[in-house]
Amino acid sequence: MLKKFLPGEYVKSIYHISPSVLKEKGVKGIITDLDNTLVEWDRPNATPTLIEWLNEIKQHQIKITIVSNNNEERVRVFSDPLGIPFISKARKPLSTAFKKALLTMNLKKEETVIIGDQLLTDILGGNRLGLHTILVVPVASSDGFFTQFNRKIERKIMANFKRKGLIDWEESN
Repeated sequence: MLKKFLPGEYVKSIYHISPSVLKEKGVKGIITDLDNTLVEWDRPNATPTLIEWLNEIKQHQIKITIVSNNNEERVRVFSDPLGIPFISKARKPLSTAFKKALLTMNLKKEETVIIGDQLLTDILGGNRLGLHTILVVPVASSDGFFTQFNRKIERKIMANFKRKGLIDWEESN
């Protein structure tokens, strides 16, 4: 059961995810979380560095969809200026929004990766659907109320993985 929380990969930030490497692996689409994955949970807009990374993703003909548990206004304000499709109120880790994102991008599971900062939502949801999951370190050290609760559980799961030798990276939060 705990293996459903184990990410396929772990990176320090999205900037450690190379669009050319994704392309070489046959990735044609990214489903990504928004808050604390792309930007801090309380930052309304993309940073110049993020815009540059997103443009590089697009230059490699990789589609991207934001799937967020946050409300529509929050996600729309962020996504619309970038021209990125999104699904808000996703109810992750339920698979409905992930399936919808795959349909919207017209891609198969094997062609898509999920990027997120939470084991209990992004990684669990992606793994349950059989997608390749990439866990990133949260970009902010602070979280919203419900995420703070999730982080406590995640720390216990990560400690369990470490004890069993299933992960070999250092946790930073």
